[in-house]
Amino acid sequence: MKRIALFASGSGSNAEKIADYFAGPREADSSDVVISLVLTNNPKAGVIDRARRGFGTGQVHTPVLVFDRPTFYKTNQIVELLQNQGIDLIVLAGFMWLIPADLVRAFPNRIVNIHPALLPKYGGKGMYGHFVHEAVVAAGETESGITIHFVNEHYDEGTVIYQASCPVDPTDTPDDLARKVQVLEHEHYPRVVDEVLQAL
Repeated sequence: MKRIALFASGSGSNAEKIADYFAGPREADSSDVVISLVLTNNPKAGVIDRARRGFGTGQVHTPVLVFDRPTFYKTNQIVELLQNQGIDLIVLAGFMWLIPADLVRAFPNRIVNIHPALLPKYGGKGMYGHFVHEAVVAAGETESGITIHFVNEHYDEGTVIYQASCPVDPTDTPDDLARKVQVLEHEHYPRVVDEVLQAL
């Protein structure tokens, strides 16, 4: 049995796609995988309702922990909880805070993130969600996409695991690009998470 902890700050669409993927038949040779816990810094995040209803699978709800900034950055509570739960992999699915160094050290090469651009372009602090798509469109880029990477102590600087691209058409708005990138996220993130798990 391999255990995943999902961190999310928003609606949780990527978290739900990952949960649904592991609830269904998979291509990879599979030992059992369970989403053990969902953690969020946002008490109003949509991911909370998704997790409590069992995501799209209709299964028993996934436990949710809501935490605040002092708990995350000034205590060891989150690290200890994840270790006590026997978590094998931490998956960031739209989580907006920088991961503290003690958590990175406790789970080396076992924290993955997805970024809505082709890193190293359009990464770093403040570059998330719509801000990324606005910057890509404003710069006149002809291509964007996703980057799945391991997490280190700096925003968007960990080792790249996988990238996929999509065209940026001259008429695309940031909303248009966001929709294209989300398709890539939902298509590739669950599979790449599975591949990382199988390599552990």
